[in-house]
Amino acid sequence: MTCSPTQPAAASRGPKSEPSAVSAGARTGLRLAGVQTLALTRRSVVSEWRQLGNVIPGIVFPLLLAAVYTHQFTRVILLPGFPVVDSFLDFVLPASLVQSVSFGATESGTELARDIENGFFDRLRASPCTRLPLLLGRLGGAVVVATAKGVLIIAIFLLFGTEIAGGPAAAVVLVAAAVLLVIAIGGLGQVLAILTGSQEAVNATFPLVFTSIFMSSAFFPTNLMSGWFREVAEANPVTWIIDPVRRLILEGWSWSDVGQALVVPLVISVVTVTMAVVALNRKLSSS
Repeated sequence: MTCSPTQPAAASRGPKSEPSAVSAGARTGLRLAGVQTLALTRRSVVSEWRQLGNVIPGIVFPLLLAAVYTHQFTRVILLPGFPVVDSFLDFVLPASLVQSVSFGATESGTELARDIENGFFDRLRASPCTRLPLLLGRLGGAVVVATAKGVLIIAIFLLFGTEIAGGPAAAVVLVAAAVLLVIAIGGLGQVLAILTGSQEAVNATFPLVFTSIFMSSAFFPTNLMSGWFREVAEANPVTWIIDPVRRLILEGWSWSDVGQALVVPLVISVVTVTMAVVALNRKLSSS
C-alpha cells in the first residue's frame, strides 16, 4: 500500500496568475493530505478489525470491573460527601469508558513502530506521501476504534439502568473527551515509536496509563481521599477530565464542565501530537 500520487499543479500563465496558482497548489496539497490520511486511517481500522482479540478485552474488562464495583460498593454511595447517585454504576460510567479506550490507546504508536521495524515506513517515505498523514492516519484509526468503544460502553450502561442527567449531549461530550484522551496518549506513543522504533518501548507505556486511571478520581471522589494519594489524584490530568464529565452525568448540563472536559485533553493532545510531528521531521531530516 502506498499513498496516492501527487498531482502536478497547473502551470502559471503569467505574473497575474501566480497567486491563483499558489492557491490552487495549496488546495491540491490539502486535498492530497486528506486522501492519504483517510487511506492510512482505513488501513489502521482494518488492522484492528483483523485483531479483534486485542480489542475485546478493552470492552469486557471495564464492564466486569464496573459490575464488581457496583455490587461491592453499594454502601459506599451512602458515605457523607459522596455524590448523590442511585447506583454506583452511574458514578463509574466515565471511569469505565476512559478505562476502555485506554486499552489500545497506544496502538497508533505501536503500529508506527511496527511499520518502522518491518520497513513499511521507509516505503511510505519513498512514495509521494506527505509527512503529516504518516501520523494522523494512525491516530485516525485509534479515534474510530475509541468512538465505537465509547458508544458501545454507554449503550450497555444505559441498558442496565444508568441515567445521564445531561442528556444525549452529555453522552457526546463523554465520548469526545475520551477520544481526545486517546489522541493525547497516541501522540505520546508515536513520539516513542519515532525515537526508539521499538514496539516494546511503546507498549511499556500502557502500565503507566492504566495506573494513572486508578490514581485519579475515576473510582472514588477525591474529597473522600486523604494523604498523599489525594494529592496525587487531584494533580492527575485524568481527574481533571473525569470530574467535569461525571458532573454532566450526575448533575446535568453545564457549559463550564463541557469546556473543562474538552479543553484539558485537547491541550494535551496538541502538545503530544506536536511533539510527534517535531520528532518525525527530525528523523526524516537526519536520514
